[in-house]
Amino acid sequence: MTYSLEEFNIRASRIAYFSMEIALGSAIPTYSGGLGVLAGDTMRSAADLDLPMVGVTLISRAGYFRQEILDGRQVEQPNVWQPELWAKRLGAKVAVQIGEREVWVGAWLYTVEGHRGGQVPVLLLDTDVPENHREDRDLAHYLYGGDDTYRLKQEMVLGIGGVRMLGALGFNIRKYHLNEGHAALLTLELLRRLAHSPEEAGNPALRYDVAGVREHCIFTTHTPIEAGHDQFSYELADRLLGALVDGATLRELAGTERLNMTRLALNLSEYVNGVARRHAEVSRKMFPGYQVHAITNGVHPWTWACDSLRQLYDRHLPRWCHEPELLVRADRIPDDEIRQAHAEAKSRLLKHIGGLGGPSLDPALPMLGFARRMTAYKRADLLFSNLERLRAIAQRHPFQIVLAGKAHPRDMSGKQLIERLHGWAGDLAGAVPVHFLADYDMATARLLVSGVDVWVNTPLRPLEASGTSGMKAALNGVPNLSVLDGWWLEGWIEGVTGWAVGSEAATGDGDGHDAASLYLKLEQQVLPLYYDDAAGWTAVMKGAITHNASFFNSHRMMRQYAVEAYLR
Repeated sequence: MTYSLEEFNIRASRIAYFSMEIALGSAIPTYSGGLGVLAGDTMRSAADLDLPMVGVTLISRAGYFRQEILDGRQVEQPNVWQPELWAKRLGAKVAVQIGEREVWVGAWLYTVEGHRGGQVPVLLLDTDVPENHREDRDLAHYLYGGDDTYRLKQEMVLGIGGVRMLGALGFNIRKYHLNEGHAALLTLELLRRLAHSPEEAGNPALRYDVAGVREHCIFTTHTPIEAGHDQFSYELADRLLGALVDGATLRELAGTERLNMTRLALNLSEYVNGVARRHAEVSRKMFPGYQVHAITNGVHPWTWACDSLRQLYDRHLPRWCHEPELLVRADRIPDDEIRQAHAEAKSRLLKHIGGLGGPSLDPALPMLGFARRMTAYKRADLLFSNLERLRAIAQRHPFQIVLAGKAHPRDMSGKQLIERLHGWAGDLAGAVPVHFLADYDMATARLLVSGVDVWVNTPLRPLEASGTSGMKAALNGVPNLSVLDGWWLEGWIEGVTGWAVGSEAATGDGDGHDAASLYLKLEQQVLPLYYDDAAGWTAVMKGAITHNASFFNSHRMMRQYAVEAYLR
């Protein structure tokens, strides 16, 4: 169902949430992974809580990509979607000067609906309009596609075009929330709007109202490694941005050597936050001199709870999906009902795997789940670092493994990792059943986080900014077996919500230590508890819900943003 802007009070003061990707649903492939899913959960909670927000993103007509696995190798296929089936084209168009050409930007309206009647508009920016040169019509087609030139053009469409589109449509924007640095160029558009003429300023250095822009901007950073922040050469930036702001001012705000989108956002945002306590600490060390707050991520309760758990919560904890803090009372739910709800979720996952031609997995055996973006620092290979040890553990306590995840098309090491995982699965055949689910998306994720018995996460410390997949598992009563990084440092209570891999103090690669810890926990604690103590296992399932799901949800997250950032 689509709406028109007349359905909204656009003159009301709103928060504009800018994100390169927003996961609106599995059938709308405008996201690549965790950043987009977080943005989607943000919009969904804003609608549930009736917060005055508007989302701004790119339409990504060609999607990210659809993943096929051929002979163990990832093959990328187009994932084109039809906006007209889900959104309404708006009449407004705005122009952005990109290099020597004027690029026109249109927009589509998608409406996120909340459970209590709330609605949040999301604008999908589109350059595939007749006014544009052929080369410019696909600028909003490919999510994270192309070279640096294409990416900078995309970020101009998002940041500059997004601000102009909001103005053209009549939105009254109180604050601009930048979800990662991709949208940082919106700050330059605000600088341009608030700029004084040289004559008015009296002093060229006072031409730009930096303080005025800062008080309108909020910046959430997600990347705890310098290489993960978008940077562009000034040769390219000067050529494409032109006279939007003068070169000296740009270099003062965005870095002297290269246009660093994170530096630009940091310098022009009054409120800056990381997405977990540890991530905020890491960010403060990366960017000394900046105050970086911590608002730990969360996941949308209704979206990520499986059907059987939704029904269970509805019976025992009415209003849980609007007040997820009520999940702290989940320990009152009878054990057999918790186990039955999980058994139904596990059955759905196994049925899905079988329907895709996968192996016949045993519902009686514990199932480990690992599903992340396939890239080196996520360390999907840590679990397979000693195949003989895995075989020995499985002889005593049989278990099975389900994996999923995409590698970026240009991440060759990530693609090689997927190939190695398939090789290890073959090596373990007959001892440990291992299955890789292709084309990881929201629908597959929902099946996985509710259907497996243990959620495994093994990132390289301290590179996990937050990690929301484990939160989704906890919402479904699935305990974590994870490295102490990101959100798990806050959610971990040993033997109560799950188990730690390695130690909190460990840094660097530590692969051998972490692998040994992972195997030891599996062999001596996790699997024996599953097989020998049903009541004890159910207590950990309940612990994941009461201690983790009740707090690590996007309703709490959005209330925290409202109090600490939006109302400042």
